[in-house]
Amino acid sequence: MDTLTQLRSASPYLQRCSTPIGRIEVASDGDAVTAVAVEHNGVLPHDGLAFDSNAVADEAVAQLLDYFSGFRRRFTVPLLHRGTPFQVAVWQELAAIPWGHSSTYGLIASAVGKRGSGRAVGGAIAMNPTPLLVGCHRVLSADGRATGWSWGQGVRTKSWLLGLEGIPHEI
Repeated sequence: MDTLTQLRSASPYLQRCSTPIGRIEVASDGDAVTAVAVEHNGVLPHDGLAFDSNAVADEAVAQLLDYFSGFRRRFTVPLLHRGTPFQVAVWQELAAIPWGHSSTYGLIASAVGKRGSGRAVGGAIAMNPTPLLVGCHRVLSADGRATGWSWGQGVRTKSWLLGLEGIPHEI
């Protein structure tokens, strides 16, 4: 089974939209959002798949567009995260960071009981399947720098998102 067929069977619904940071695609299993991707170098991970949306994916796109318009500060679509217990714990900490606030890799490591594991937290954050909906862009280095974002145009996109929320940071 090829990768596109595997994706279609795991998350059969797909929706896309254009945003100030590039095109975004949302995948859904029908009950929850399973993945969000931001365009990188003009490409989305599943550009080869046709749109086949559902209410959950449509609502996620509507909420993302509201976020980019400055009208939404919290997402309410259901999410399904599959990962290791450590990854899921990190993603839960990310989800708890409210709009307009930030945390650090070290603070998240302490919160999940892995003090001193900031790099491991960074690895888990990089695997966040639903960026934007779960605000991994809100995590800064201990000295307040925006680092380590792999979506869109990397740190430039992360900095734009932090600016949208009024979060002070350095690059």
